[in-house]
Amino acid sequence: MGDTRRVRGLLKDSDLTSDRIEELIALAARLKSTHRTSAAWPALTGRSIALIFAKSSTRTRSAFEVAAFGQGARVSHFGPGSSHLDVHESAADTAMVLGRLYDGIAYRGPDHDTVETLGRHAGVPVWNALTPPWHPTQALADLLTIKEHCRKPWAEICLAFVGDGRSNVANSLRITGALLGMTVRVAAPAAMSGSADVRATAERICARAGGCVTETDDIEEGVRGADFVYADTWIHLGEPIDSWRPKLAALAPYRVDGQVLAATKNPDVRFLHCMPAVHDSSTAIGAAVLAETGREGAEVTTEVLRGPASLVLDQAENRMHTIKALLVSDLAGPNR
Repeated sequence: MGDTRRVRGLLKDSDLTSDRIEELIALAARLKSTHRTSAAWPALTGRSIALIFAKSSTRTRSAFEVAAFGQGARVSHFGPGSSHLDVHESAADTAMVLGRLYDGIAYRGPDHDTVETLGRHAGVPVWNALTPPWHPTQALADLLTIKEHCRKPWAEICLAFVGDGRSNVANSLRITGALLGMTVRVAAPAAMSGSADVRATAERICARAGGCVTETDDIEEGVRGADFVYADTWIHLGEPIDSWRPKLAALAPYRVDGQVLAATKNPDVRFLHCMPAVHDSSTAIGAAVLAETGREGAEVTTEVLRGPASLVLDQAENRMHTIKALLVSDLAGPNR
């Protein structure tokens, strides 16, 4: 441990290159092909990984744990309030200590500066498992899913993100899509079109890589001709209901239903969602949305989420395969 000869990690999507994305997706595909077979040689035996999850998680935590276990690594999970981080100990001090004990650190939390500080001071790879502006491990899973279901080269693929354009998933898709030369359209209310800095970064990358990232408040324009329509949750755990009302009202026209998919004019269009999804009233948030709006679900209907166009379960599984690729790429071998 503490070997710093090759420290990579992944703090934000703009740290990636097109070659690095292609490398990770190809490795993830190979690892997926040998998952649960005798050919799945454990490349991370003896490695230890710290999972600092200051925010709750289902898919990302499970993906990191299963990916690590499957490759022979050990993990320690630090849930909300279970470490001294940012309470009695700074992120820099935590990073320097954990970097002596672990071979890599994953961080999920409410402050992006924390993951950047961990990355500067740990001396081992640090992976962003979700912060407010970025969700890079999700974007990698999405890209693997897209390539599994679309034979087109990246430059011919069109992805439409529909909903709150300020979403960390929208940001990650803007940047990774731009790096690969894709067409990415964000259809969102004008007040929710996203960070000017992220949009400017995407434009600079497009000028170099040949992609096209655009913003529109016209949902029909946004989805026309799209190969993939993507939605993200509108409501996050812990948000007071008073803050939901203006958001739900502004986003109501951007709900993905059968008509939105039909508006793509593409009979082969597929639906993506990072989940969890508010699509019915079976959850506490879904019940609150029904009481507030009189409508089942928020950003997507059950018809679409559970329908034949949906790839959401493939995305959820692929989170594990792409995270495994990250871990193996950064930690396997003696010259990490």
